[in-house]
Amino acid sequence: MSRILYVSIIAVGLFVFACDEEVSERFRFLTTPVWASDSLLAEGVDAGYPGGILYKFKGDAIFNEDGTGIFGAYNGTWKFVYDETMLTITSDSLTYPLTANIEELNEVSFKITTSYPNKTEPENPLDIRMTFKAK
Repeated sequence: MSRILYVSIIAVGLFVFACDEEVSERFRFLTTPVWASDSLLAEGVDAGYPGGILYKFKGDAIFNEDGTGIFGAYNGTWKFVYDETMLTITSDSLTYPLTANIEELNEVSFKITTSYPNKTEPENPLDIRMTFKAK
């Protein structure tokens, strides 16, 4: 009987420890608000207009705690990489995963930069900057 009690106590302790794991501040900042696109730039020029290369990122971005999300018109997954200094967004609707440097992430502001393949000039990737504000 004491063996069963001992195993039960260990199992409950492991469960509580696993569930009590704290998330990072960056994780909370990213997943807590709904982010509204503020500026969507390609090569320093607005690209969030209808027909623009970043138009489908216009609108809300929602980063769910389970790694899924909505990024404007895209549905997909997200994950932090490189000690939470970068973010990768993957969607069946994107030709390539988007991996971006996190330039700023706090309670009210989220800014990322990246290079993304240029369909018209493959040898010259596009410099992208996207900024978002918490709703």
